[in-house]
Amino acid sequence: MNPIRRREFLQSTALGPAVLAPVTSSAGKREPKTLVHIGSRRELFVDDFLIERLEGKAEQRLHHPIPREIALVHDAPWEGTSSGYHTVFQDGDHYRMYYRGSQLEVIDGRLVTDRHRTVYCYAESRDGIGWTKPVLGLFEFNGSKQNNIVWDGVGIHNFTPFKDLRPNCPAEARYKALGGLQSEGGLFAFKSPDGIHWSLISDNPVITNGAFDSQNLAFWDPTLGKYRAYWRTFTRGITTKKVWKPAGHRAIRTGSSSDFLNWGDEADLVYEDSPDEHLYTNQIKPYYRAPHILIGFPVRYVERGWSDSMRALPEREHRELRARAHLRYGTAITEGLLMASRDGVRFKRWNEAFLRPGIERQDIWNYGHQFAAWHVVETKSALKGAPNELSLYASEGGWTGNSCAIRRYTLRLDGFVSVSAPMSGGELVTKPLTFSGQELHLNFATSAAGSIRVGFRRPDGSPVPGFSIADCNEVFGDTLDRTVTWQSGSDVRGLAEKPVRLHFELNDAHLYAFQFVN
Repeated sequence: MNPIRRREFLQSTALGPAVLAPVTSSAGKREPKTLVHIGSRRELFVDDFLIERLEGKAEQRLHHPIPREIALVHDAPWEGTSSGYHTVFQDGDHYRMYYRGSQLEVIDGRLVTDRHRTVYCYAESRDGIGWTKPVLGLFEFNGSKQNNIVWDGVGIHNFTPFKDLRPNCPAEARYKALGGLQSEGGLFAFKSPDGIHWSLISDNPVITNGAFDSQNLAFWDPTLGKYRAYWRTFTRGITTKKVWKPAGHRAIRTGSSSDFLNWGDEADLVYEDSPDEHLYTNQIKPYYRAPHILIGFPVRYVERGWSDSMRALPEREHRELRARAHLRYGTAITEGLLMASRDGVRFKRWNEAFLRPGIERQDIWNYGHQFAAWHVVETKSALKGAPNELSLYASEGGWTGNSCAIRRYTLRLDGFVSVSAPMSGGELVTKPLTFSGQELHLNFATSAAGSIRVGFRRPDGSPVPGFSIADCNEVFGDTLDRTVTWQSGSDVRGLAEKPVRLHFELNDAHLYAFQFVN
């Protein structure tokens, strides 16, 4: 992509109301800083977009999902040992899950994938915790249609559906999907009126410039006002329908479309302060509580080779069996990462693992483990009286002859990253910003002795009288939504639409998100 087109693409995907503008101080002096318009959006700390500086022992801290129960075991004959590329989303009063059913095994030192054909399957849930496989009766397998196969045709390797949230989307295309391989010519577009009965939108692939041998996806982006797509590519080599010679690293490319058929504005993702690594999937989507922020859960793929530690990992016999077909099948390891973006191209990727393999046990620490489903959903907490939480699903098992499965993990709402400080204290000062709203609400957690206080500063750094740190009443507890108060109360309308900085003082506390509300 030439520099001019790339710059135009980045400008076209920038957040309209968050465009940076020069700041003028209360004394009329033109400041060198820039102004961020956040309005009444919920803001997270998955990047440093709003952070001017952290002082004392304050730091951005990545949090890790908590493993819960096995959500679904892929034990039907048509599912096989290599079920994967899961998609999960909430749809009204129930949850939908789509996943590939395929067989993958090593026999006599050879990788065997044709014990049965690949299909795509469907499961559903009323709460995102207990899942069932409905009998759909759509496609035959071994002489019977008594199965949960939802698609069987082109694009079957990585068929990835979503619910189209575009305003005025036709009812017959309320659900859409991408799927396909370079051997098929690229990615094909699909539509469905109900998420169950699918058909091609076009007989020809709609995206052809890429590798596609991964889970590729698309969605309606309300901030951009277009469809976005993210798909597999390689940093070097040739990956066409006729020539398959990939080289370099597994990477991610994006593009946009107004009609889901004609795609352009292609760009390879770039990262802040991250090394070149193999990213197997991308799992990018607007975070539903802050849709101006795109959250991704790519899989990091690492080929570690044989070592004493590799031999000490679980199921050495099966690992050695897989390695006889190809070294990487037995000695590659995968884990989940977290990344975030506000323009869809430039991402903050956390180099620390978000979803680690975990304590050693059967069916983990292997190639194919911790492939996160696309995407998080909100579910009830198992703790009585506790607020809802995020559920994330990731794969485990397979390759060993056992049934593979997908496990549920949980995280507090907005709980990906916090600004945190120990009891000795730390401070966060934001860039100059303007907001809309009457009150400031926090998603935070402190210890019994910890606290958070918030003050307003002018762009030049001077405190706003009546709303300084000294005027703020201590905030403590552990909640998703607490109103900040000062000695004069909680009403901050007098500061709305005026350039200010937020000044947070933290002691033994995590600050996950904040929002100005009416």
